[in-house]
Amino acid sequence: MFMRVDKLQIELPNPKEGDANAAAAVQELLGGRFGEMSTLMNYMYQSFNFREKKKLKPYYDLIANISTEELGHIELVSATVNALLENTAPNKAPDQTPFGFAKDVRNTHHFIATGQATLVGNSMGQPWQGDYVFNSGNLVLDLLHNFFLEVGARTQKIRVYQMTDNPVAREMIGYLLVRGGVHALAYAKALETLTGVDVKKMLPIPDIDNSKFPEARKFEDKGYHRTLYRFSPDDYKDIKLIWNGTHPDDGQELIVSDTLPEGGPVLEMEAQPESYAPGFTPEDLYEIAQKLQKNL
Repeated sequence: MFMRVDKLQIELPNPKEGDANAAAAVQELLGGRFGEMSTLMNYMYQSFNFREKKKLKPYYDLIANISTEELGHIELVSATVNALLENTAPNKAPDQTPFGFAKDVRNTHHFIATGQATLVGNSMGQPWQGDYVFNSGNLVLDLLHNFFLEVGARTQKIRVYQMTDNPVAREMIGYLLVRGGVHALAYAKALETLTGVDVKKMLPIPDIDNSKFPEARKFEDKGYHRTLYRFSPDDYKDIKLIWNGTHPDDGQELIVSDTLPEGGPVLEMEAQPESYAPGFTPEDLYEIAQKLQKNL
């Protein structure tokens, strides 16, 4: 089962204006082949289908725990896309073409299908696909795939970072570069315990340090690159049997944290009358609120 906390994993800057094309680029990091939907669903199904959980508990704990963090990552990327889409369309009458500009943006699906909000798809509007999930049942092969998935995701995050200087997008990407680095290193260390191969020597892929990105560097300065959060009150404690020792970059001690990330507020999305979302006038909402309060 899962417990949900109504916070984002970090606080995002308040967007000053809409940026529909940045939103289109960031959408790839949610529903693309190497997006957060893929990391989530790969690790989630591997944890569902994991064999010999008791005998191989540290590896099960690692995959199951990381999959839970990925739930927060799809939430964070979604919030970023939604923040970038806020205030993109003028509130004009339907016959005044409030979406006239949208025919020229990179992803018209955001305006046609989802009411100026995120979608379960990539930067071209193609839906995320279940066959992106790899779950062979062979532990070494699955861990090797997960390592590949994390470094592939890192490559695409860096490329999207290079596409936009929007501070909302870059803040999110900086954080996920650091957290994805934790996951890549964790899978490398897991493979090393099973095979003796020092996979972590391959990192970083691409061969560019997080320190090159100011938004990532500030999270590393807080030690986020050395911290594996345990997303459970009582379970997955054996991740410490894999996540231990020192970080290969700075030689500092790796930490398993029983405290969740400090987090930040969930984005408050305003009504979008031109999209008929949520479909109520302010007067309607006031009347609904009054009725609900009477029932308390």
